[in-house]
Formats: sequence, C-alpha cells, structure tokens
Amino acid sequence: MILYLHGFDATSPGNHEKVMQLQFIDDDVRFLSYSTLHPKHDMQHLLKEVDKHIKLSDDPSPVVVGVGLGAYWAERVGFLCGIRSVLFNPNLWPEENMTGKIDRPEEYEDIASKCVSQFRQKNRGRALCILARKDEVLDTGRIAEALSPYYPVIWDEVEGHKFKSISAHLQEIKAFKSESETV
Repeated sequence: MILYLHGFDATSPGNHEKVMQLQFIDDDVRFLSYSTLHPKHDMQHLLKEVDKHIKLSDDPSPVVVGVGLGAYWAERVGFLCGIRSVLFNPNLWPEENMTGKIDRPEEYEDIASKCVSQFRQKNRGRALCILARKDEVLDTGRIAEALSPYYPVIWDEVEGHKFKSISAHLQEIKAFKSESETV
C-alpha cells in the first residue's frame, strides 16, 4: 500500500498523474487529502487517516509518499505511525515560506517544537528523499543539508518543484518499499 499526500496545490491534475505512476509499483495507492490551510488540524487528520489505512491493509510494508508540503507531512506522520516515507522536494520550513498562503503558518513552528525530540535521528534510514535540482520554489540544497545526515538523498536533474513525473524514480521507491519488508 502506498499512501499519497499532495502538496499545497491539492487540486492539481498532477496529483492524479503521480497516483497513476505509483500504481506501476503497487496496485494499492490511496490518495489522502487534507486542507493545507490549518496545520494543527491537518496533522490530527492525517495521523488518524494514515493509522486507519494501515489497520485496513495487510501490506507488511506500507509507505507514505508526499510532494512539497505533502512530503513535510509524510516525514512526520510516517515517523509517528511507524511506516517509511518517500519525500519529493519536502517543504521543511513552511512557517517561513507559506506566510500569506495559509491561515496560521506559525503553527508549523509549534508542531516542530512539540514533535518527538530529535525525531530524524530516531527515524534514520526510514525515509527516502528525492530532490529536484531545478526546484523553482524551495532551496533544495538547504533541504539536502538538513536531511542527508539521516536519509538517502537522490537528485533529479529534470523535474521542477511539483515533480510532474516521478516515473524515473519508481524503481528506487519500489526497492525502498521492499527493503522495509526485510527490516
């Protein structure tokens, strides 16, 4: 089972395309939607949804995949729910770059301070990070610097921020997902 978390643009047709692409490596891909505007509510909602889907599945190695803001949530929710995550261009600092786009961006700082201390250290190796060198929205060099001590980082030389096509990375995702069956 793959749980897919969209980025800030929840209605982008690219979300459907990514779900379709993920179905090449797992028939069971589930799109989880959230508001994007209310961080504390989104976290509670996503924790409940991910937990529910894990309980409804017999997959021994479920994975949560997120793009942009969805990758922010995939990392945290994956850790808290005990499953691996794949992060495409994760927006690690929405409190800095979502001002004016969401109601309470400062809630991200609050969430970060209330999350398990040193959660990345405790989550080491349980996420895969795929970054676009041509991301026109985020500083992927800064993201790589923050995440590379904890997770493998793969660079994409073609895609931009929204990762229109993830197909070049499907085999890496499949191998990462399969790896969790043996851990």
